[in-house]
Amino acid sequence: MGSRKNFTTGSPWEDIIGYCRAVRIGNTIEIAGTTAAKDAEGKAIEGLYNQTRAILEKLSGVLQDAGASVNDVVRTRMFLTDISQWEEAAKAHGEIFKDIKPVTTIVEVSKLIDPEILIEIEVTAIQD
Repeated sequence: MGSRKNFTTGSPWEDIIGYCRAVRIGNTIEIAGTTAAKDAEGKAIEGLYNQTRAILEKLSGVLQDAGASVNDVVRTRMFLTDISQWEEAAKAHGEIFKDIKPVTTIVEVSKLIDPEILIEIEVTAIQD
């Protein structure tokens, strides 16, 4: 199977909940559900499109830390609090993954951990 390597962010929630940002086993990288960071004033980034772009940029960094890139992504899962706005998330997703074309799921959830958060994204990457 290959050795396991955990990638953490240093968040106190990782120990409280018992998770890490990403796990790499062999050539497979699984990244936990990720949301957009809040700004310096503690407010969420405005708009679904902007939150999606911010998350995808954050995920790109996590992939780089794990020795991979967005080109290695084979699956994304997007959890939206308002499915009627799916096109905003899809637009941002398409800007990154237009040529890569991972399998993708978009579903509506009743709410996320913070009411200002409109989307959470999970990623699976596999390197050749």
